[in-house]
Amino acid sequence: MADFDVIVVGAGYAGTVAAYELAKAGKSVLVVERGNYAGAKNMTGGRIYSHSLKKVFPNFEQDSPVERRITHERISLMDPEANFTIDFTSKAFKQEGQDSYSVLSAVYDQWLAEQAEEAGAEIIYGIPVEDLIMEGDSVKGVIAGEDSLTADITILADGVNSLLTAKAVGAKKPKPSEIAVGVKELIELPSGVIEDRFLCNPGEGAAWLFAGDATHGHIGGGFMYTNKDSISLGLVATISDLTGATRPIYQMMEDFKKHPAVAPLVRGGKVVEYSGHMVSEGGYAMVPKLVANGCMVTGDAAMLCMNLGYCVRGMDFAVASGQMAAQAAVEALDAGSVDEASLHRYVDLLENSFVLRELKQYRRFPHFMESTTRIFKEYPAMVKEIMNSMFVVDGKPADPLKKKIMNPVKKVGVTTVLKDAMGGMKAL
Repeated sequence: MADFDVIVVGAGYAGTVAAYELAKAGKSVLVVERGNYAGAKNMTGGRIYSHSLKKVFPNFEQDSPVERRITHERISLMDPEANFTIDFTSKAFKQEGQDSYSVLSAVYDQWLAEQAEEAGAEIIYGIPVEDLIMEGDSVKGVIAGEDSLTADITILADGVNSLLTAKAVGAKKPKPSEIAVGVKELIELPSGVIEDRFLCNPGEGAAWLFAGDATHGHIGGGFMYTNKDSISLGLVATISDLTGATRPIYQMMEDFKKHPAVAPLVRGGKVVEYSGHMVSEGGYAMVPKLVANGCMVTGDAAMLCMNLGYCVRGMDFAVASGQMAAQAAVEALDAGSVDEASLHRYVDLLENSFVLRELKQYRRFPHFMESTTRIFKEYPAMVKEIMNSMFVVDGKPADPLKKKIMNPVKKVGVTTVLKDAMGGMKAL
């Protein structure tokens, strides 16, 4: 007889949600987390969309440590000397099920872990899972430190750097073009200062994405999220493109903070955290086999992450995949069969949900971003020139608006711009 019904590796969003749902269903579940506490290894500072979390915790907005409800969506094309920003607000952002919240994962993961423990799950910290217990082609548990722990089902939720998915499901090592490196600073500022600088009401905040000079023209971008009394500011850049960079990403980060569009927003702030992490960027093409005999893969370990340039998703995918893995595990345990065919119910649930449907829908976009590097250099410069021609008044006779727009466009190439626009629309 196995030690547990289910062992979950990793106490991030996917792992703790899976553990909570399993414990709530009366299953014996152990979570093994290598960090000293839930969230110790999770450096994400961003936003979570409520639709998936609300299915697990209907009152999470009141009960959990969310930071601010996001009511401003901002997207910027950044040139070294200028910044063009779209700022969109909408009543729809405040509607239940359509809203989203900034969170600090080091805090939020601990709350999720507490919910799992209160439901009956056991969690052990500070122990890395170094290997899997295999019997033939079946996963039978984990080797954690000096202990061999057995389970009918093992759920891998150990993040994008998983060392176990290759053995469990034959996952391939990601290509440098499929993985990005991210750096983030948490900058403390008074709550009122944040609301004044970002034009937000109390309790509300902004999510802001940057493309262009944030990464010195390399594939990637900057991000900024407002928390209660801090700002999460960071960069993400594709590893393959960084190999030719003249400045390392940590120096890009310093330059980003000093850009005229960013510096006034963080002025007077105190850096209280600096972190780095890896991010999957390849979309649907990176998703490995998700089930094997006695095993399922969830969250970042399953590469369930999507970057569309104007929208970054991952946390809601992690929550949903954790919940669906738990549902499939409960059904398999109750049926007395945990082979791959029985656990394939997990894949069916994902394929019928927004998770795999959206990843499939936008599967072409990672290649578009990788192959259309003009987004990060030429187009920010083009937009700067157009805006300068429209808004700079120097006493000289003004050109017609058509000429103000078309002259910068012609520098990039009218045909090139049209092809890129069509390619982007097809990818999206």
